[in-house]
Amino acid sequence: MCRLLAVVSPGPINAGHHLDAFARICAASPEYQGHGWGCAVWRGYSWDCYRNLRPIWADDFRPMGDVRLLLAHARSAFRNEDIALENNMPFVDSDLAFVFNGEMHGVRLPINGRTGASRLFRFIQNLRRQENGSVVGDAVGNAASRVMAVVRKRAAHIRACNFILTDSTSLYVHSLFTGEPEYFTMSFRSTPGELVVCSTPYEDDCATWTPIRNDSLEVFPCSL
Repeated sequence: MCRLLAVVSPGPINAGHHLDAFARICAASPEYQGHGWGCAVWRGYSWDCYRNLRPIWADDFRPMGDVRLLLAHARSAFRNEDIALENNMPFVDSDLAFVFNGEMHGVRLPINGRTGASRLFRFIQNLRRQENGSVVGDAVGNAASRVMAVVRKRAAHIRACNFILTDSTSLYVHSLFTGEPEYFTMSFRSTPGELVVCSTPYEDDCATWTPIRNDSLEVFPCSL
């Protein structure tokens, strides 16, 4: 069960501050989050990615430069399996970036991938391309909704399916879980000029955090 973070601002953000807060959350998590971590920064034309198999709290890397969109993920590998750098998120492709936290059983998706998260992302990518060719409107949001309709139909059991997806213009935050709301409920806070979405509110943060509603796909603009 992984941890997720996204930060958006029209002006430069302090990536180190947010990743340090995220590291503390991961270190204190009741589920071990030390099977590696990664982050991605949108540089205006492409994603700049970093991944490491060390726990985030044991790694001092922090993105430098003008950071206005940050996505981060700390991994807890299912059954301690498939611990490899290529399985670390964020997954990126062109303008899309994706982080996932969940556990689903018996899902039969019509696509290949090393992990369930990678198959889910590839499925979204494929349907997004279909949406771009046939639908006027929110191709990414439509693709995410269509994918989840298939997942719900084909999964034997969904413990949780939380993810953050972005095309650099919007954040798509999907929340779905069938129990353990104290663990799986994501939250966001919006202050003047900055939006933060995280698996859990920062410790000792004076801002007001709002829970992401279960069984929802929330869309936040990246241009605040």
